[in-house]
Amino acid sequence: MDTLLVAPAGLEQVEGALARFFDESKVRAAKIGPGYHALWETLERCTAGGKRFRPRLVMSAYQMLGGTDLDNAAEVGAAFEMLHTALIVHDDVIDRDFIRRGIPNVSGRYRAIAEDAGLSPDGARHIGFSAGVIAGDLALSNAYRLLERADAPAATRRRLGEILDEAVFASAAGEFLDIETSLTSAMPPLEDIVQMARLKTSVYSFEGPLQAGAVLAGADEEVIGRLGDFGRDAGIAYQIADDLLGVFGNETRTGKTNWGDLREGKRTALMSYVAARPEWESISSLVGDSGMSASDADHVRRVLVDSGARDYSVDLAAQYAARARAHLESDAVPATLRSALHPVVTAVVDRVH
Repeated sequence: MDTLLVAPAGLEQVEGALARFFDESKVRAAKIGPGYHALWETLERCTAGGKRFRPRLVMSAYQMLGGTDLDNAAEVGAAFEMLHTALIVHDDVIDRDFIRRGIPNVSGRYRAIAEDAGLSPDGARHIGFSAGVIAGDLALSNAYRLLERADAPAATRRRLGEILDEAVFASAAGEFLDIETSLTSAMPPLEDIVQMARLKTSVYSFEGPLQAGAVLAGADEEVIGRLGDFGRDAGIAYQIADDLLGVFGNETRTGKTNWGDLREGKRTALMSYVAARPEWESISSLVGDSGMSASDADHVRRVLVDSGARDYSVDLAAQYAARARAHLESDAVPATLRSALHPVVTAVVDRVH
């Protein structure tokens, strides 16, 4: 999501809020022991280096709706970044991944430590995943701690807490629904896939950050509602596009193999479309096969193109992007904010053309 939004003012303050938080946490951890301190250092490295997309949305909405206290808003932005860290650490555990962005993630680091200590491969994997669960839990709970640092009236603080809680609640629901769909070989209908996209991506990455920035700025309910609607459809468009890139994207740009999703049998709009067509019979035994080869993946991609599944998904992403833009066409949404958010959905669609 790094190219979807021009950087607003205040990102330096977000970095400062995160740095202060980790400095304080590492001091606390060091009093318990060097191992716990090292875990916090690992978690800090997982948070570093991101493009801060969610804080960007918080800060953009806040400033363009009249907010001026950037230090205060940065605590809210940092809370959403910490939530993002928690979810990707837990997601790696769920997916049994040990690498992220080409380097060992939390689980990968602690698996390696366990291997160096002489544990069996199974024992080392268990240690790695256990450390990932613990680190993710720490990031999740401390997202709330960061949010509590924002100075605001009691009613505003409650509303911010509700927004963050809904982001956590929805993300967990989306992950669980994803697990449920894997219990059967049947491909879920498009409606269920869109619902999973909204729960897993839209709420915590788009809706929540935008609405939190608006609430902190004291925006009225119409604007807050419009931003939520925009975020919902923009997030769905993003996830559909991301699933397309997971199959057809350039591996150098996406940072992952472009047949991993096919080998996993990931439930996407692409797959929902082709599963309802005669062409599905020729690839159903390949999709979700852990032994899928590069040539198998090439065959599946050809079928996805020839069946119209790829074009269908591209059009579907464009439709949700258009719906997102339409939510901003209100006099209640300042023109400056509308201008800042339009490129977000334009970039989503451009990624898959």
